[in-house]
Amino acid sequence: MTTTPEKWDVLKVLNWTKGYLAEKGVENPRLEAEWMLCEALSLDRVGLYLNFDKPLSDAELAAYRTMVARRGKREPLQYILGTQEFMGLEFRVTPAVLIPRHDTEVLVTEAINRATAANSILDIGTGSGCVAIALAKSMPQAEVCTVDVSAEALEVARGNADRNEAAVQFFQGSLFEPFAGRRFDMVVSNPPYIPNSELATLQAEVRGFEPMGALDGGADGLDFYRRIVGDAPGYLNPGGWLIFEVGAGQAPQVLGLLKAGGFAGEAFTQTDPAGIERVVGGRLTA
Repeated sequence: MTTTPEKWDVLKVLNWTKGYLAEKGVENPRLEAEWMLCEALSLDRVGLYLNFDKPLSDAELAAYRTMVARRGKREPLQYILGTQEFMGLEFRVTPAVLIPRHDTEVLVTEAINRATAANSILDIGTGSGCVAIALAKSMPQAEVCTVDVSAEALEVARGNADRNEAAVQFFQGSLFEPFAGRRFDMVVSNPPYIPNSELATLQAEVRGFEPMGALDGGADGLDFYRRIVGDAPGYLNPGGWLIFEVGAGQAPQVLGLLKAGGFAGEAFTQTDPAGIERVVGGRLTA
């Protein structure tokens, strides 16, 4: 795409990019080429398919080349495009926050299923704000608070709340630190849960670009679960729920932590679409 005088039309650009991204190890290279070209041309995919013979202007080709070069270095597509869909809502994402995963929609769904009488909810580790905002949109009667240690993440999350017209209260601090004297009906969290030894084995897109502090869960990946379970009884109303997202294979250990920590009431696990136990929760009984 750099040294020929002939015009590059949409189909030719897509075919070249598919081969280039495949060589770089990108999964679904044709689909990702289409998404980036849609962005460069301000078209949807139907519009793209109806314009295969459309030549790109120099400005359009330059914008597209920049995106393709970034993706060739394995920068996540979501950071390049700047957005990610979650629970039917659009979220702005930057390297300051983890990219929302559809697996996390299971956490939100299970929280909603158990929060019919919840008037106050705390989300720990907000990142992009996707969990707190989705909960606030689904349960407008509830007061939803969320916390993160990162000022940069909170800036992104606040913008996403505005974008989605969601009433969420944001706090900066570590875990329960900003909430002395307060109690909630439910606490939810998708904490860092990757064991130290596995960080180097993550996909290039993850280990090279996403915030490591939002991934590193300590030696066995359970550091944050222990801390949250240990402190949560002091911040929950009687019968309050504590619900987590967990990594693959971690559900039995986290369920054990919950039961030992006083959250044996109605304890449960729930699988994600891939059949992995992805969510674990229980009610405060002690």
